[in-house]
Amino acid sequence: MASSTIQTVEPVTYRLKAEAKPEDITYGFLRSKIPAHCFERSAIRSLAYLARDLIYASVLVYAALHIDLLPTATQRACAWAAYTFLQGCVGVGIWILGHECGHGAFSAFPMLNDVVGWAVHSLLMVPYFSWKISHARHHRYHCHIEKDTVFVPPTDEQRQTRLPTMIEKLKELFEETPFYNAVALLSHQILGWQFYLMFNISAGSKSLPEKANSPKPFRNSHFDPLGSLFTDSQAHLIAITDIGLLIVGSTLYYLATQMGAWKIALLYVVPYFWVHHWLVAITYLHHTHPEVPHYDADAWTFVKGALSTVDRRFGFIGRHFFHEIIDYHVVHHLFPKIPFYHAEEATNAIVPYLGDQYHLDEGLFLKSLVDTFTTCKVVSDVNSDGVLHWKLPENESKKQN
Repeated sequence: MASSTIQTVEPVTYRLKAEAKPEDITYGFLRSKIPAHCFERSAIRSLAYLARDLIYASVLVYAALHIDLLPTATQRACAWAAYTFLQGCVGVGIWILGHECGHGAFSAFPMLNDVVGWAVHSLLMVPYFSWKISHARHHRYHCHIEKDTVFVPPTDEQRQTRLPTMIEKLKELFEETPFYNAVALLSHQILGWQFYLMFNISAGSKSLPEKANSPKPFRNSHFDPLGSLFTDSQAHLIAITDIGLLIVGSTLYYLATQMGAWKIALLYVVPYFWVHHWLVAITYLHHTHPEVPHYDADAWTFVKGALSTVDRRFGFIGRHFFHEIIDYHVVHHLFPKIPFYHAEEATNAIVPYLGDQYHLDEGLFLKSLVDTFTTCKVVSDVNSDGVLHWKLPENESKKQN
């Protein structure tokens, strides 16, 4: 049977500074505790990080183009495996710099942010403006059980009122087996990002923008300028997004005709899936933890939602290649325009005032992914106070006993 408990290291206990009471933890209060220079954005510094990552990617491609010179098939296979993994790590860093652009944290110049963001995200086949629009809504309504746009869990009430279809019955029968969880987690990691972009899966029931076109069946796509996710005034931005993807897609097709589809698959497609494996894992673990609740419309506030995120650790790769997005995500949800290179200082400035409202999990990252995925499945408002907690297997066992 799959593990039913979250195994992490002993959590760090943060003492609340005497001058801060939980009810005083407001947006303005926290902002006042962060040094002003943490909000300063340097275009030169951000471009330097981008240049560094693009150099990494170029060197890796140059090396990969010479892998066929290795004498044995085993050596070539190992070299390609190393290349795809490393290029995936570099790609995550480039993705994150595009993410900085979408938040306006890359520089103080909106045009530069959008041009760079559109270029680097298109290079990674990411719909820049589409994602920027829906991601802003995620930040605005994080942990709102109806309006958040990513990783919104089903509620116990929804599960109980769902029609007992054959698929649901089979799922209920097998969902606690190791095989089912392994297949579900693998699908989540490999295809979760693509299904989110195409169908807006895992979004809340009221996550569409208020002024958007009325919901259209099969039109909840990040690629559809006239779909349900965007307003009429945003349609041209989605079209620009699609043009960028068509340019990159056409370029890859042309290169495949010249170099062979297999070579382009190794050079680009496999690293592409590595990138999105890491992005899904990072995003999921930032927003899913057995101790972190969701809120209904009456109980939710922006600060509660932002503080319902989790900082985690991923060592050298996380700090160097992933630009510390794993390590300092709580402060990012509060103040998304703080550039990543100031996030550690900003985090250290507010943690003393948060006490146990700050969530840090220093457990092994990939083990946390498996444990969390196999246990955090549904939330329930057990106290009728609008705070929805995870229904964990060990808690259910205690109730039965």
